[in-house]
Parts: sequence; C-alpha cells; structure tokens
Amino acid sequence: MTVPLDPAGLAQRAAALCVLLSSSDTVRRRPEVQAAAGRALALLRSGSDADALTACYGHLDHVLRQAGIAGGLVSGSRGATAPGVTTHIKVAVCPAPARCSRLERARDLLPAPHCAVHDTRMHKRRLRPGE
Repeated sequence: MTVPLDPAGLAQRAAALCVLLSSSDTVRRRPEVQAAAGRALALLRSGSDADALTACYGHLDHVLRQAGIAGGLVSGSRGATAPGVTTHIKVAVCPAPARCSRLERARDLLPAPHCAVHDTRMHKRRLRPGE
C-alpha cells in the first residue's frame, strides 16, 4: 500500500524538479531523464491532480535512479538547496505545563507515544534550534 503525498511533499518535489531542470548537465546528458522531467513539468504547469503528479514524480525518480543518480528526485543535497524548502524533524514532546525532558522523533503515520509521567499522549511538533 502506498501513501499519497501530502501537499507539502508535492511542493517539495516541485521545488526539486525546478532545481533538477536548472542543473542542465543532468537533464541534457540523459534523454530519458529529459523526457521524464518534461512530462512532469507539463503536468505541473497544466494543474494536474495530485495523483497524476505523484505517479509522474515517482516515474521521474525511478528514471533518475536508473540513470545513476542515486538520490533520485529528492535527495538530501538537492532538497536542501531548493529555494523555499526547509527540512524539519518532527518530535514528540510532553504536553503538560511542567514538561518532562523526554524528546523523541515522531513518525508521521503513527500516533505520538504515551507520556508515562503525566499519563497522556505526547504532542508532535517541529524540532526547534537548540533542542
């Protein structure tokens, strides 16, 4: 079962496509990458639905990996350099006013863990600098 991308995931892939198309060497040297990137760009510009974009981005990612670009469409370096895209880590924190010091990475598709100190479910939020 595949989980469809959320709008933020689609925006990140659109930004990664922008960066990919800006790196002319990657696209120009490989016609299969150029064709897949062109299809993705056409769908994006035409305002296609999220399912069509997700499928097209998946195909482009597959083509990039077959062409020897191990990071695919959204690698750590490409995603970090895309304008307007920031990486963040979701963490679970204690929801009580007097927080316990427990802090752990929260997974998107799973509920936040239980805080045994305050007998309640922890809250998910983005990790802040300095934590």
